[in-house]
Amino acid sequence: MLRWKEQWKGKYALLIEGARRVGKSTLVEQFAKKEYKTYILIDFSKSSPQISELFNDLNDLDFFFLRLQSIFKVQLINRQSVIVFDEVQMEPKARQAIKHLVKDGRYDYIETGSLISIRKNTQHIVIPSEELRMTLHPMDIEEFYWALGNESTPTQLRQLFEKKRPLGEALHRSLMRDLRLYMLVGGMPQAVNAYLEYNNLQQVDFVKREILKLYDTDFNKIDPSGKASLIFKNIPAQLSNNASRYMISASTESRRSERTDVIISEMCESKTINISYHCTDPNVGLNLHKSLDAYKVFMADTGLFVTLCFWDKEYTDNIIYEKLLSDKLETNLGYIFENLVAQMLCATDNKLFYYTFPTDNGKHNYEIDFLLSRGNKLTPIEVKSSGYKSHKSLDKFCEKYSSRVGDRILLYTKDYDKNGMVQCIPIYFTPFL
Repeated sequence: MLRWKEQWKGKYALLIEGARRVGKSTLVEQFAKKEYKTYILIDFSKSSPQISELFNDLNDLDFFFLRLQSIFKVQLINRQSVIVFDEVQMEPKARQAIKHLVKDGRYDYIETGSLISIRKNTQHIVIPSEELRMTLHPMDIEEFYWALGNESTPTQLRQLFEKKRPLGEALHRSLMRDLRLYMLVGGMPQAVNAYLEYNNLQQVDFVKREILKLYDTDFNKIDPSGKASLIFKNIPAQLSNNASRYMISASTESRRSERTDVIISEMCESKTINISYHCTDPNVGLNLHKSLDAYKVFMADTGLFVTLCFWDKEYTDNIIYEKLLSDKLETNLGYIFENLVAQMLCATDNKLFYYTFPTDNGKHNYEIDFLLSRGNKLTPIEVKSSGYKSHKSLDKFCEKYSSRVGDRILLYTKDYDKNGMVQCIPIYFTPFL
């Protein structure tokens, strides 16, 4: 956001995208307070008709700004003030006005909104080209440490990763305990605040359930048929089945269709899910070889994922909390770690791809959980929720595509080790890959 402010100096508005309750409004207001002499924040989710009427006529911007300052009792200062359009999807005319306001050049503009609603509400307006978009993800592990008052560990983690050697049992156990807590709480600010205030995972679980109910309401708004809601609720079941792709028919009892593709696209825009596409030809140009017909669906926040895994049970019956905290997570619940790795990779601006290919007898498939493109080489990643160092899929892939492979990585729950050419890396190092 600072780079946007300094580099573009009012030539583009900034649109902050993100899921509902991910903290967009709080972030933007804090930024406005810190970086500008004055600011006006218009929350379109509760603004009056008087505000809406302002955008009906922008022929006289001097009068527009005069009225705006009078309503909010704030003096705007040329090139030292910012106007925030919060929940801009609720007022399409304001979104359209960005083109003219940016051209005027007097002030900076920041918009926030969930694109699950923006697309629906902007069908009949001119979308401004004078926008730069940024995505606000759920809090990552570094920000989670900061929230706990720990600013040293994130810095130390990067230094430890770069050394590429075992940390020792005591330090590794401590870092895994922190990671498991992060998996339980997640990165939604309200859930983190609940943990800090109550130090009680039952309170955290309650907050996460309320967020999931909100998402369910949103999904039913964009898709009254209920398919979007079913696709979302079945993410844990699909991952636990270890299928090579998301099976739409298993979730919605209907075959994939053009309408389903639109629903998946809108869910992606809502930033509540992360999509990993199957790569048809694993090479450095991964995006050139992605299959739009085969993909996996992950949840954007693993804390919400944990709650959704046991949606049909009350907190007291949710044994996953106890298992995670006590480091007794069963192997068949390892898909939680796979969702966590997907979240961590997305938070560091990686696109998600995976690859499957048949075994020698053709009865099963080998699978590379994630593929990263680094320079002119690929980094294949296999994820395990246990300490086992077996990596047959990784070995077969590297044998098949030896000339394309750089680092070979097994992400698991034990201390750093090296097994032949494979680096066995603790999962908490994922953000540094």
